[in-house]
Amino acid sequence: MYLITGASRGIGRFLIEKYAKAGHQVMGLYKTTEPESIHGEYYQLDISNEEEVAKFYEANKGKLKDIVLINAAGISYNAFGHKADIDAWSEVIKTNLIGLFNLTRLVLPIMRTDSYGRIINFSSVVAQLGVPGTSAYATSKAGLWGMSKALAVENGSKNVTINNINLGYFNIGMIEQVPGNMLENILQKIPAGRLGSPEEIYSTVDFIINTPYLNGASIDLNGGML
Repeated sequence: MYLITGASRGIGRFLIEKYAKAGHQVMGLYKTTEPESIHGEYYQLDISNEEEVAKFYEANKGKLKDIVLINAAGISYNAFGHKADIDAWSEVIKTNLIGLFNLTRLVLPIMRTDSYGRIINFSSVVAQLGVPGTSAYATSKAGLWGMSKALAVENGSKNVTINNINLGYFNIGMIEQVPGNMLENILQKIPAGRLGSPEEIYSTVDFIINTPYLNGASIDLNGGML
């Protein structure tokens, strides 16, 4: 079972389409907007709500087996730290980090029983570079590194792997929020001289799934951006 969050748009929706068309059993999780797709099964869920996640688990645990969890859900909030609204700032942490852990925590026992599990998280080059106005988003993404390391050690003996992909800038997802003049500056800093393609995300995800010795790692997928 491929369990993919952020199913209504961007990377999550793209990966659902790819894996469903490849013949895998796929369940997409979305918060508000139901995806317009004939591929896969969909379930509305606010991953930051612990009660909702628990209800989802109880309703679906019978079909959750040999799980590949791809955590593609994420939100952002842009503000300089000294001007930030604390509620909006906290919401990013609640969704991107705590929400991701809510779901991960519940599927781990199944993975351990099955002696198989793959968890793939999307972190970001933003957390590595230090980008003005992104303290909430960067914090939420940097937190994934430590969490994944700890969970990898805890579960590695059960053939359960937890890895991150540190995404650079791609022509899918949140790139639409980047102003044109800023995008030009970003492109000048990417040695590859271009945005990444969704297919390159897919091939990296697939590599992680099929490489069981890779565990607790963070892969930089950013066109050589330093």
